[in-house]
Amino acid sequence: MRRVLTAATAALTLTTAGTMLTGGPGQAAPTAWGRPTVTLAPQPGAPGLGDSYFPDYGNGGYDVSHYDVRLRYDPATDRLSGTTTILATATEDLSRFNLDFLLDVESVRVNGWAASSSTAGAHELVVTPARTVTRGQQLTIVVRYDGIPSETLVGDYTGWTRTDDGALAVNEPESAWWWFPSNDHPLDKATFDVSVSVPTGVEVISNGVQPRPPLAEAGNRTRWSWRTTSPTATYLAFMAIGQYDIVTDTTPSGQPVVNAYSTSLGALGPAARASIERTAEIVDWESGIFGPYPFEAQGGVAGPVDGISFALETQTRPVYGPGFWRRGANTYVVVHENAHQWFGDSVSVADWRNIWLNEGFASYAEWLWSEEQGEGTAQEVFDFTYASYPADSGFWQVLPGDPGADRVFDDAVYDRGAMTLHQLRLAVGDDAFFEILPAWTAEHRYGNGTIEQFQALAERISGLDLDELFTTWLFTAGRPDVASAARKAASPPAEPKSWAKIREAHRLLEH
Repeated sequence: MRRVLTAATAALTLTTAGTMLTGGPGQAAPTAWGRPTVTLAPQPGAPGLGDSYFPDYGNGGYDVSHYDVRLRYDPATDRLSGTTTILATATEDLSRFNLDFLLDVESVRVNGWAASSSTAGAHELVVTPARTVTRGQQLTIVVRYDGIPSETLVGDYTGWTRTDDGALAVNEPESAWWWFPSNDHPLDKATFDVSVSVPTGVEVISNGVQPRPPLAEAGNRTRWSWRTTSPTATYLAFMAIGQYDIVTDTTPSGQPVVNAYSTSLGALGPAARASIERTAEIVDWESGIFGPYPFEAQGGVAGPVDGISFALETQTRPVYGPGFWRRGANTYVVVHENAHQWFGDSVSVADWRNIWLNEGFASYAEWLWSEEQGEGTAQEVFDFTYASYPADSGFWQVLPGDPGADRVFDDAVYDRGAMTLHQLRLAVGDDAFFEILPAWTAEHRYGNGTIEQFQALAERISGLDLDELFTTWLFTAGRPDVASAARKAASPPAEPKSWAKIREAHRLLEH
């Protein structure tokens, strides 16, 4: 969760090749029936997937199945070089196609043949293969590149965070552009192998599990390798490079747990460990509500003091900025980021307009954890949250179901988003509500979803018409009226014990 990069949404020109007829140049090909058949020439792949908020994110014409990202990184200079091999399938006949990428490209090959490349727009790498690509064709795309990510800007912005001892490739909704070429939209998930060579003594953490231990290389270097075999959206792939203490364990079911703590945390380190080391416990509790944990590993990364200021639900292993530990341990942010493993990671948005399906659900998970810990029921947290925003507050003018590209991570998406789920719970009852949540994660596991699909599922399970509820809470400006006892009481509702920690976490998550 972080501020969205609106400056990167540059105007696009969509280029489409003209229609040609087969036969002689400019002629129609005759058929057995004496009439010409029209054969469309291969077209350029679209330079965006048409997302309603970020139309130039992602690309058309192909579907990626796997990224093999092999890198060399030097913390002293922030120079990153490497080769990414992309396995994909063409979904249409292509004369050329785009990748989302920013660093300097040395060469591109498509199925072993050298391809030409150029740049366009804010983050487009345009690839023209030596041979036409046909629909259904398997593609092996190899891109060699080099650059300094922290100095590679879109406008005045970089999604790469350089630190004193390394770097963090962690951001939302865009971070891949600065370290590997990709089809950068949650609609195109893939598996990953990430392999990074760094000076010996520097650690590298990424998604999934280590297929082999770190390997010594010539020149006093070490290569770290990570693999995730679960479909992963590109913005959920990450790297944390620097000085880390890495703690490994297994869950009672035998699943790997990998936690990492920046050595720069100093006095913040114990609070970070007291929070993140409870990940396996929290994931087990969340599994009882949301359904089976969807991935092959779990854990967390406590980033350095000069790193990110937010937290992000990077798949299998969330990354947390140091601010979450400044007032001691905080399990609420761990609950939030791990709830995203279901809501956002396994079930990803089909369009960034649907961000409520990520942030509203992860925020409501905190309210359920508050109940579990005896620190305030979800109703008590709802009442206090509702009362915290006066009726004339601008908070109530943001629509969680359609906040706008510049408000994807607005307070309302989180807090009013959680309030929406509580109203749904009250409307359908606990039995139906706690059937809806795991049904959603099961039906859309490793895929994508929309708000409209979630509403349809909730109506199917509850047997109720929920259109007024969803319209009022997600798509209507203004403070909805509620009938809770606390709302009608003469005095403001009491502050739940959990509130300070929830608010502290959201102060960083929402901005």
